[in-house]
Amino acid sequence: MKLAILSCSPKCYSTRRLLEAAQQRGADAKVLNTLKFAIDLEQGEPDLYYRSKHLGDYDAILPRIGASITYFGTAVVRQFEQMDTFSACSSAGITNSRDKLRSLQILSRHQIGIPQTTFVRDRKDILPAIERVGGAPVVIKLLEGTQGVGVILAESVKVAEAIIETLHSTRQNVLVQRFVSESKGRDIRAFVVGDRVVAAMRRVAVGTEFRSNVHRGGVTESIDLPPVYAETAVRAAQIMGLRVAGVDMLEAKDGPQVMEINSSPGLEGIETCTKLDIAGAIIDYMIAQVDFPEVDVRQRLTVSSGYGVTEIHIRDGSEVVGKTIDESGLPEQDINVLTLYRGTTVIPNPRLKRTLEPNDRLLCFGKLESMRSMVPEKVRKRRRPKIKQLPESAKQIQDEISHQ
Repeated sequence: MKLAILSCSPKCYSTRRLLEAAQQRGADAKVLNTLKFAIDLEQGEPDLYYRSKHLGDYDAILPRIGASITYFGTAVVRQFEQMDTFSACSSAGITNSRDKLRSLQILSRHQIGIPQTTFVRDRKDILPAIERVGGAPVVIKLLEGTQGVGVILAESVKVAEAIIETLHSTRQNVLVQRFVSESKGRDIRAFVVGDRVVAAMRRVAVGTEFRSNVHRGGVTESIDLPPVYAETAVRAAQIMGLRVAGVDMLEAKDGPQVMEINSSPGLEGIETCTKLDIAGAIIDYMIAQVDFPEVDVRQRLTVSSGYGVTEIHIRDGSEVVGKTIDESGLPEQDINVLTLYRGTTVIPNPRLKRTLEPNDRLLCFGKLESMRSMVPEKVRKRRRPKIKQLPESAKQIQDEISHQ
């Protein structure tokens, strides 16, 4: 395997470990400075130059794109994708994960736990937004902060309002999040490679600091990740389009809450903590997957005139509920079901004998005219009533009444 590690820091721990692991496995690996590429575009021939010389063929790339060069770095990764080169992380995945708001927006439509979050610009919306996430204390985050920089805990509504107004005055975009009190000063970093978690550690803040980042003095301990946390981490990385990712989660009362997904997770802290060869796991995965480059399915499938990709929602009461895919009439209408989504379960390439259930979602490719008749008119979602948690005293009274 001929591998390019895209990094502007060849001497940093992560880059050195990845290069070392690749060479130990017999790969022809090189570290290429992301900023030294030139992107050439010509009809039918996307191409790359490196240090003003034509770049040879590579089987795979491992992007280590820093936050400061996200735009250019993802453009380089995207060019490799157009040249059918396997990438450990998609360009779209890197872009999506780098923006905290965008990543949470993407995760919010899936059954993935996330802290209740709001994003506002108008001064009049600040107080109602704080109230909606549960009131003070709240966590205020800059959209593109890293390593705990730009994360503030506001203990009161007045302080939160003042901080947000100040940041807005400097043209900063901020998120306001519910403070998960039971997880104060602690979080979990799960390192995802492919479809499994290869290592996990708990980070604990020191002293009065509530941020648990190692760069802020947090201490780490290796942990055996409970299955629900491992499943959440893998699904979050896959939804984001990342094959290699560090997924940060809070340990909330109602299960894992994904805070952030890092497309270029550092190796030093977690390898030191767990004593595991994570760099080797990444290279082993890439060697096994190198024949499967990232493909923009929608881009490729929609080039056929009259054909396209859409999602069909099987609503309760639909005439196809209880029927198999074969019996539903989809194949006769030249509609192919690519993936079936059922709750948190994803069923790729479902069999024709698979029975359809209410609320199934089918990702389909086929004739647009045929699929248009299958897509129901959009119905405005009814808002579910918010159920507030009772204070402990009220719970005790309620329990006493129920026992009488």
